[in-house]
Amino acid sequence: MNVQSIIPKPIAEYDLRLLRIFVSVVEHGGFSAAEAALGITRSTISVHMSNLETRMKLKLCTRGRAGFSLTEEGQLVYRAVIDLFDSLNNFSLMVGTLGKELSGEIVILCADQLDTHKQNKLAQTIAFINKKAPNLHITLDGDSISNIEKLLLKDKAHMGIFPGYQKIEGLHYQPLTSEPIYLCCGKNHPFFNQVDSDIKPETLAETATIHPGIDIEIKGREQLKKLNLSAKAYQFDMRKTMILSGQYLGYMPQSYIQQELNIGEIRIIKPSTLTYQFDLSLVSKKAPIEPNKVDLLQQAFKVGFDLNA
Repeated sequence: MNVQSIIPKPIAEYDLRLLRIFVSVVEHGGFSAAEAALGITRSTISVHMSNLETRMKLKLCTRGRAGFSLTEEGQLVYRAVIDLFDSLNNFSLMVGTLGKELSGEIVILCADQLDTHKQNKLAQTIAFINKKAPNLHITLDGDSISNIEKLLLKDKAHMGIFPGYQKIEGLHYQPLTSEPIYLCCGKNHPFFNQVDSDIKPETLAETATIHPGIDIEIKGREQLKKLNLSAKAYQFDMRKTMILSGQYLGYMPQSYIQQELNIGEIRIIKPSTLTYQFDLSLVSKKAPIEPNKVDLLQQAFKVGFDLNA
């Protein structure tokens, strides 16, 4: 015989409070660790958890000398509660977009360090956003491509800047910048003082080279096939460091190494043939929960980066 939960329908505010305490306990790994985050004593947390289990008529967790752990039912309830709170947050975000003036947070994530020219354009973009919506709290940060994709799809970010070579269903990609990328070496590399004509394809094929760490466009993949990919570095600043070591070749956009080129720290190898295009995309969710903020970002990037309609 199944025992019915006594949590009311709709869920009362008291039950939401108990569920928030439950989530905090789970995410902190136990009652003691959650004390500081919740601002209540361990004994009070224990009372609240007992009340929640009584109201749900479920055993959610075990606690004792063996430590804190969730039961199978507790794991299912935790995942359901996370979905519930996400839904509540999404509702709040959606309602917030209905007002005349945009407010709250707007999140822009970039997958790589930008060169000075792009930083200046992004600065103009930020200035545009601030003038149009001064009450917005702007968050500008970096993350990996895979994390940015997930955050966009979960409406945890509004815009991403990264190469769009592998397009994900549910995301919209708009070209942002495009520039050639060249094979380079540092001044301590054996190739540095050789003329291009003396660097033979068979020698290149044996020389340690840095893989960019992501799947790139077709012409770029064809270039990489010619080389001995014995290291990996996605971030341009990290890749430049490896090139400067004199131990590796690596592909870099000229804009990222112009200073090193000027002072003779790095050289480009066979620029007419060992090159491919490096494209950045402006990426957003196709059906975002806050379309007004995404529209503002698209307008701002159009102005800041001189994009065509």
